[in-house]
Amino acid sequence: MAAAMGRLRRIAREIGARAATPAGALIFVALLTAIRLAFAASAAPTEDEAYYRLWALHPAWGFLDHPPMVAWWMAGGMAVFGDTMLGLRAAGVLATAIGSIALLRTAWIILGDRAAASLAVLFFNATILVGVAGIITTPDQPSALFWGLSLWALAELIRSDKGVWWLAIGLFAGLGLVSKYSSLFLGAGIVLWLALYPETRRWFLRWELWAGGVLAVLLFTPVVIWNADHGWASFAKQFGRAEVDGLTARYLPEFIGVEILLVNPLLAPFVVTGALGFLEAARRRDVKRGLIVATSAPFVLYLLLHSLHDRVQGNWPTPLFAASALVAADAATRLATIARPWRTVLEWLRPWIVPVGLVFSVVALAHAVHPIGGFVSRADPTKQLRGWESLADALEAKRIEIGADWIATQDYSLTAQLAFRLRTVPIIQLNERIRYEAAPQPDMALLAKPALYVVPDQAFYRGFIATRFHGIEPLGTMERSAGGVGLQRYLIFKLTEPIGNPLDAPAAWWLYWKGE
Repeated sequence: MAAAMGRLRRIAREIGARAATPAGALIFVALLTAIRLAFAASAAPTEDEAYYRLWALHPAWGFLDHPPMVAWWMAGGMAVFGDTMLGLRAAGVLATAIGSIALLRTAWIILGDRAAASLAVLFFNATILVGVAGIITTPDQPSALFWGLSLWALAELIRSDKGVWWLAIGLFAGLGLVSKYSSLFLGAGIVLWLALYPETRRWFLRWELWAGGVLAVLLFTPVVIWNADHGWASFAKQFGRAEVDGLTARYLPEFIGVEILLVNPLLAPFVVTGALGFLEAARRRDVKRGLIVATSAPFVLYLLLHSLHDRVQGNWPTPLFAASALVAADAATRLATIARPWRTVLEWLRPWIVPVGLVFSVVALAHAVHPIGGFVSRADPTKQLRGWESLADALEAKRIEIGADWIATQDYSLTAQLAFRLRTVPIIQLNERIRYEAAPQPDMALLAKPALYVVPDQAFYRGFIATRFHGIEPLGTMERSAGGVGLQRYLIFKLTEPIGNPLDAPAAWWLYWKGE
């Protein structure tokens, strides 16, 4: 057994050495991109992806949950590949490839070493988050891409000392803000970096910096205008997360543990070691390494503070993963400078990082496409992909049977998943209509006709629906299941005789939502 492990370790080391060149890294990225596109075209949509698809059908300058970039990306992919899974995901997969190439150049400039730069690309793609979630289109993909492109432009600014790069920085930073509001932390990090060093403070006196800032603001202005026209809905939803209602340490271990898993447990020690080295270099006025520290610090600090009062979602730190791979690659290429016994541990781990990350990612993606061994459970993270096709077919059969003209829902995930599969049937969410503000609104002629109402059993309150319809006929239950495992039970009703416009929230409807 020990001999076999030794041989595998030598093979992993040799493969890693061949790939740790710029050409090898680019070939590696090209192969992974082809594999990801294949999986992207095969796996069913997540609930959020199906929801963002509804945005992409009617692109706008803003939506309740996020800025609009993810919708534009999907719309672009759908224009090329049609309203298919590949159409929904192609832009996101290609963004990971482009981000990898940008990271190669950025790391080359910052670290001054081709092998280390190539290793950063390998490490980035061996993270579990990028390996598994890289095929899933979310706002994190454009956010991470434009964050990474901003770092690349900043690195080129350092290398060339040409102020024109500030225009590229402003372009990418502005597009980042149109992708996700967390890009504001990148702006704070850039200002911090400028203020830290005499060499960078001089840029405050150059017109190019201010022109780049104006460009970023101009790109973001339509999103601000959309919010102003919609009661600041999106800003309130996202910035409301920052409200502190007492401090607790209960979420901090979860945050750290989840990120270690998503980074890749074998890579995490290199990230920590590299980050400590970068902090020391930044303290010694290393402008290049200080750039990575300064642009990451505000977001890292926010995430740590947020974890002291609420849960941090695992995907939130996505824009930091490229920088994490960069500092990890730096640590991995200077192992000789690290004291033992820590160096011994890192030397043993290094050959396994990329193989383990890739194998885990491929297995996870394969399981997402088709459950390995047919195994499905309620605890399976991929369960949200399962059982929708059969549920949609059963609901469509019931709709036809009872003579209903449309299907009514009350949550966005169910609405989106049914709309993805029942393309010719109106699927209308009764509440939270701002989610669909950009789409053509249903007319009263349709709403006056009978509807099939579908609701998760734990979310049903009769009073809620009684404020909207006089006729409420129970029709039993249906279950979304996969592999013989029940994943969600739904109550179904026939609705008739709407009370006014059933899409207008009645006064005090929230009391019924609470069951009062």
